[in-house]
Amino acid sequence: MIFRAVRDGRPYPEHNLTLKQWAEIPPRPLRLDQLITTKRELALDKLLAEDSTFYGDLFPHVVQWNGGLYLEDGLHRALRAALQQRNQIHARVLALAGPVE
Repeated sequence: MIFRAVRDGRPYPEHNLTLKQWAEIPPRPLRLDQLITTKRELALDKLLAEDSTFYGDLFPHVVQWNGGLYLEDGLHRALRAALQQRNQIHARVLALAGPVE
C-alpha cells in the first residue's frame, strides 16, 4: 500500500492559509505510508506532466490533525515519488489543534 488511507474530502477544519503562509513552513521528510489522501481521484495528465509544479509550490502540503497526516495538496507529486520507488517525500506540515479521539 502506498498511502495509509484514501479519503474523499478533508476531515479537519478550514485553516485559510495562503500560499505565502504555506511557503513560510519549512519542509520536512515524511513517509508515504503515513499520509492520508484527501482526494480519491487524480488526473493522469497531471501525474505525467514534467512541469506540474511550475506555477505552484515544489513541496506538497500536509495538515496534521487529530493524529493523522492529511495530504491536502501534492497527491500527484507523492504518487510520482512512489512510482520512482521512493518511500518518502519532503512536505510542508501545518499542525492544527483538534480533538483527539
